[in-house]
Amino acid sequence: MPSLLSKLAAEIDQLDPRRFEGRVTGLSGSLVEVTGPMDALSLGARATVQGARTARGEIVGFRGDRALLAPYDPIESIRPGARVLLEGAAPMVRPSKAWLGRVIDCFGNPVDGAGPLPHGMKPHLVRAAPPSAHDRSRVGGRLDVGVRALNIFAALCRGQRMGVFAGSGVGKSVLMSMLARGANADVIVIGLVGERGREVKEFIEDTLGEEGRRRSVVVVATSDESAARRRLAPHMASAVAEHFRDEGLDVLLLVDSVTRFAMAQREIGLAVGEPPTTKGYTPSVFAELPKLLERAGPGHEGEAGSITALFTVLVDGDDHNEPIADAVRGILDGHIVMERAIAERGRYPAINVLKSISRLMPMCHTPEENALVGRARAMLSLYGEMEELIRIGAYKSGADPNVDEAVRVRGALEAVLSQQRDEHCSIKDGFAMLAEALA
Repeated sequence: MPSLLSKLAAEIDQLDPRRFEGRVTGLSGSLVEVTGPMDALSLGARATVQGARTARGEIVGFRGDRALLAPYDPIESIRPGARVLLEGAAPMVRPSKAWLGRVIDCFGNPVDGAGPLPHGMKPHLVRAAPPSAHDRSRVGGRLDVGVRALNIFAALCRGQRMGVFAGSGVGKSVLMSMLARGANADVIVIGLVGERGREVKEFIEDTLGEEGRRRSVVVVATSDESAARRRLAPHMASAVAEHFRDEGLDVLLLVDSVTRFAMAQREIGLAVGEPPTTKGYTPSVFAELPKLLERAGPGHEGEAGSITALFTVLVDGDDHNEPIADAVRGILDGHIVMERAIAERGRYPAINVLKSISRLMPMCHTPEENALVGRARAMLSLYGEMEELIRIGAYKSGADPNVDEAVRVRGALEAVLSQQRDEHCSIKDGFAMLAEALA
């Protein structure tokens, strides 16, 4: 009974005692224009338009004395003068351990047909501010992610944030599933943003599998959902990850993809009237990116728990220097580059280890391990420089001992970098394999 009463008290605490009403004055492109009490018309506040079908939305801007509402739901039934219920409270979510193994939408509602979702006691802001730099712990020890190429050449520390840069169809979703199944983390939170509806089910049931799903919470906003939902989904994933971090757990946050989050923000920004910049991206896109990406990382000083995060970036036309890729690369602690040419020759995961960098890797590895990595990089780089000459027969064996060694170990190094999707490899086993390849 006490537990029931405390849950009821928590529910009551979440109720907003204020209730404001407004009216629809018109539509402006994909946005709904609303008038109402200025106390309730604040940026980021939510509202519900009444009608044949209710439509929820979020205030994203103003035009004169009217608020601009980005709808979460279809707006076909909205009419001028329709009643609008304005919510004064900031959106909150209350995750719990019972959320593990479940699939939710951007509001925290279950979408997997597995019944109601029990709520926890502690509320979390969906769009919380990142902890201040001085209030944060430092990154922890290295995290075993189960993928050889990353464990060796782009090692992650607990609380580190990395980007996975890849074109479409190069295998980033498979890499994410390998991380979800093999990473040595307590909880996995996965945000699928702007994915095809068909691919979401395939990812959860086939790619992620029962093993990965059992310790994961999956937040989904598919490509057919509104821009407001696609923009909210990664923030919801971050809020869920923050809950488990505050419980003292080490969380792995995987967001696929931050590019579609940026596209959703661009769509809203253009509708509000922001000027387009490079490739049509609005200034608010580059303002919102750090607010999302900085939420991941170590917990508060003196507290256990961390959020290690990987954000995928869908590079347009395999251009790794496009605006979103550039902006994300400058915020994160490293980047993993996946290339189509590597995938086309059948080596998966298609990670270019020479172009991939973890800024914290030197402190992750021992001096002996760093020496092995340095030698392997040198061999791969040298072979890459000489590959064309070797292929056409212009290089004669014995002309350069270093090139001869690069040719000799190249096949073994490719075997180290290659890994089946259901194969798990520890850090220790990976370095043993690398040492053998270079012997």
